[in-house]
Amino acid sequence: MEIYNIETGNFKCDGGAMFSVVPKLLWSRKYPSDEDNLCNCAMRSMLVVDGERKILIDNGTGDKQSAEFFKHHHLNGEADLLSSLANIGFQPTDITDVVFTHLHFDHCGGAVKHNEKGDGFELVFPNATHWVSKLQWDNLRNPNIREADAYFQENIVPIKEAGKLKFVEKEGELFPNFEVRLVNGHTPGLMVSIIKNENFTIVFAGDFIPTTANVPVKWLASYDLNPKASLHEKEVFLKEAVENNYILFFQHDIINECCSLVQTPKGVKVDKCFSLIDII
Repeated sequence: MEIYNIETGNFKCDGGAMFSVVPKLLWSRKYPSDEDNLCNCAMRSMLVVDGERKILIDNGTGDKQSAEFFKHHHLNGEADLLSSLANIGFQPTDITDVVFTHLHFDHCGGAVKHNEKGDGFELVFPNATHWVSKLQWDNLRNPNIREADAYFQENIVPIKEAGKLKFVEKEGELFPNFEVRLVNGHTPGLMVSIIKNENFTIVFAGDFIPTTANVPVKWLASYDLNPKASLHEKEVFLKEAVENNYILFFQHDIINECCSLVQTPKGVKVDKCFSLIDII
């Protein structure tokens, strides 16, 4: 098995939104912000190559929305999805599976692009089966008022119309060595991927635990729709992660790609931070 970090660019979020009720006096010691209180966040994807399967987890924003929309989210950085794949020797046609953690725009926008005529859409990964939880699909089709602005039908409906979208209705092994767990605190049916190779188990934490600063159970993002569920889900999962020496891979932490965890008298904490390349 080969595992790669795929950088797709960065965007900025309000620090208060990233850390909810945690005072800035505390979170600013863990995560930097600019003079406008904006935190720069990565949009990492992951490529898992296991035998003939080439599995891409999430794929950034894409470029279908308006310049005004992207300006609002302060896109920055030199990396983009396809260049990052090409840099390690892969083309879009090589991808066999795309796994969406969920369908907010910064996680699935890179799977669909405008066609050459500009009058429709086409799939970026035409040979891939795309996987999303049924709960998240239902949420996209009938979003609540708070989440509606994060969903764009053109990011996912063309995949469904092409017959390339499959729904995950229960957690468990999606592929050999590749398990998905369903959590509902951030958004209904978010899929957390747990990948096991011969040396370690790595968790694509996504928006479940977006940065190292969000590891403490109470340090939630205000983007979570159901904070009470998030608290419980994190507490249970972090206990499992410590007991099994899981490595967390962070999608949005601009500084740290991965970390190990340690149990302390005050709860589960970050132990050591490192890059994915350091362990493979």
